Amino acid sequence: MSQTKPVYASFRSIGAYVPEKILTNADLEKMVDTTDEWILKRTGIKERHIAAEDEYTSDMAAKACELAIERSGIAKDEIDLVICATVTPDYFNMPSTACIISDKIGIRDVQAFDISAACSGFVYLLSVAKAFIESGMKKNVLIVGAEKFSSIVDYTDRTTCILFGDGAGAAMISATSNKAEGIIDLHASADGSYADFLVTPAPGSVNPVSQKVLDEGLQYVQMKGNETFKLAVKTLTKDVKEILAKNEISADEIPHFIPHQANYRIIKAVGDALKMTEEQVVVTVGKYGNTSAASIPMALNDIWESGRLQEGELMLLDTFGGGLTWASALLPFAGKSK
Repeated sequence: MSQTKPVYASFRSIGAYVPEKILTNADLEKMVDTTDEWILKRTGIKERHIAAEDEYTSDMAAKACELAIERSGIAKDEIDLVICATVTPDYFNMPSTACIISDKIGIRDVQAFDISAACSGFVYLLSVAKAFIESGMKKNVLIVGAEKFSSIVDYTDRTTCILFGDGAGAAMISATSNKAEGIIDLHASADGSYADFLVTPAPGSVNPVSQKVLDEGLQYVQMKGNETFKLAVKTLTKDVKEILAKNEISADEIPHFIPHQANYRIIKAVGDALKMTEEQVVVTVGKYGNTSAASIPMALNDIWESGRLQEGELMLLDTFGGGLTWASALLPFAGKSK
C-alpha cells in the first residue's frame, strides 16, 4: 500500500493596491495641532494613502487579489477558499467582505469568510490557510489583508489620525509536495486582558448604535499609545527570538525581515534587538503609515516589485495588533521573482 505524500503550504505570489490620494504631514498640520517634525520623530511616517469616498475595503482588496492571482499563474477556478483580514469591513457585520471580494473578482461557489485580528490579520490568515491546505481540505487559498482605516479614524484626534492609512495586500497560498517550498513555522497568539489598548468601542453589542455613540465618537478607533508601544517592542522581539531558536536559524540568515509597519521606532527597536542590518529590515511605514492587516503584504509587495525579493529567499514576518494579538512566520518565497 503506497503512502500519501505530505502536503505543505507554499507562499506563491504577492499583490497590493494603494489608493491614489496622499495625506501628508503638512496636510495634517492644517487639520490638528501637530507638526511634520513631531510626527516624523515619533513615528517615522511622512505620508499615508487615503481611499476615495466611494472606494471601499472590498474594492482595494479586489485589486490586490487580481494581481496576486495573475502573478501566481493559478486560474481563478482553481481557487477553493478566499479569506479576508480586516477591521474595516464594507458592512457591519454581514455580508463578509470576503464574499463581496469573491464576487468582484469573479470567483463563484467557493467558501469565503473574514477574520478579525487587527494588525496581526495577515499572519493569522497564513496560519488559517496553512491549516486548510496541510489538512488536505483546500489546495489554493487566496488571502487578503485590506483596510479603509480612514473610515474609523477621528481626524480631530491627533494621537491616532497621524498613524493610519488605507490599502490592501493579497497572496496566493498553494499546496505543494516540495518541503523546501513550504511554510517552515508559524506562531500566532493573543491576550484579551489588554483589549482596551486598541479598541473601536462601537457599534457592537456593548455599545449599539445610538445618539450617545455619535456624540462621544465611540465609532472611532481609540488607542493607549505609550502602553501599546512598550508591549509591542517586548512581545515582537520575544516572539521572533523564539521562532528562530525553535527552528535553529540565526537572525543573520534572514534576508528579509518584514515587521508590521506601525511605527519606525518599534521596527528599529526590534531590529536592533535581533542585531539585524538595515538591508535585512523592510521599512515602508514612512510612505504608507499603519495600514493594519494590509501592512505586511503591502511591504512584501514593495520588495517584490523592486526586485529585492527572489524565489526561494527566506522571509520572517512579525506582527502585533489589537486584541491584543501577535504572530510571526518563517517561510520561503515560493513564487517567481520579478
